[in-house]
Amino acid sequence: MTIEEELFKKTRVDFEKIIEYGFKKENSSYKYSKNIMNNTFRIDVEIDNSGKVKGKVYDLSFEDEYTNFRIEDSVGSFVGQVRAEFNDLLSDIKNNCFIKESFIYEQSNRIAKAIKEMYGDEPQFEWEKFPGYATFRNKDSKKWYAIIMNIDKSKIDKNSTGEIEIIDIKLDSKEIEDLLKQDGFYPAYHMNKKSWITIILNNTVSDEKILKLIKESYSYTVTNKNNAKNEWIVPANPTYFDIDKALEKSNTITWKQSTDIKVNDIVYLYVASPYSSIMYKFRVVDVNIPYEYKDRNMRIQKVMKIDLIKRYEKGKLSLEKLKEFGINAVRGPRYMSIDLSNYINKM
Repeated sequence: MTIEEELFKKTRVDFEKIIEYGFKKENSSYKYSKNIMNNTFRIDVEIDNSGKVKGKVYDLSFEDEYTNFRIEDSVGSFVGQVRAEFNDLLSDIKNNCFIKESFIYEQSNRIAKAIKEMYGDEPQFEWEKFPGYATFRNKDSKKWYAIIMNIDKSKIDKNSTGEIEIIDIKLDSKEIEDLLKQDGFYPAYHMNKKSWITIILNNTVSDEKILKLIKESYSYTVTNKNNAKNEWIVPANPTYFDIDKALEKSNTITWKQSTDIKVNDIVYLYVASPYSSIMYKFRVVDVNIPYEYKDRNMRIQKVMKIDLIKRYEKGKLSLEKLKEFGINAVRGPRYMSIDLSNYINKM
């Protein structure tokens, strides 16, 4: 990594301020020069339209570029003075013309800003040993739903090296299998690979797609502590159970209970193919009822009784609509996000 790359890491240029500083625009870049050491050397600094900084030092006696100060093993008072003057000028430009950012990549900073706008959550830099690692937590449940990290690319791709930034998010295991076939997605670094996935933040994957996946990850952390009731999305397979037929006999039906659902919780039944849509809203009226049927693992099941509140038109709450709220699949009981709950209750 060059002196410039290290110094201006996690910064963003303010083009108005570099003009005020004395930079002159030439074609597609901005240039600034300063003589040093009694006019025996000149430092030229160029900033391109993307904000990348490049500096050069010239020996004015010969009008040749002087590069010895960049050699780490090069020592001595003379080369040390040139190096110090170069670093001082770049540091002054940084302090006066650049804005400090939380992360290295532009996409990382855009994603962090979008997370704050969606949930009000700031990145938390929790480890002194890893200053580039930042977690995003649900304020209510305190659970992580995203982690941005700076790592060497060899950690996720043995054929590549160099510092990169990635984000880890939690998703459905089947969805992870599908995403790993696409560019920009990797088996989770530093997290459980069955339930987390790594995305490189170099614009290979669009902001829109990453944010949709973050919404899904966030939904796994929701506990709805601010509500009087918890709301769940529970899958239903029409091949094995005809809900409409059961409701012809009574608005209260028995349903498998496979998670910590409580009385008065709300259950939205998501009916799988060919409908792929939320089609019913129930209130839980009884739980933890022993049931003699045994599943494939030969464990006694518990069931609950749920009472019909509302039916939804087929396709009204389709999977395509749910994807707008970060739900890309419903393969098991899951909390409903507050955003989706608000949307449904306003319908």
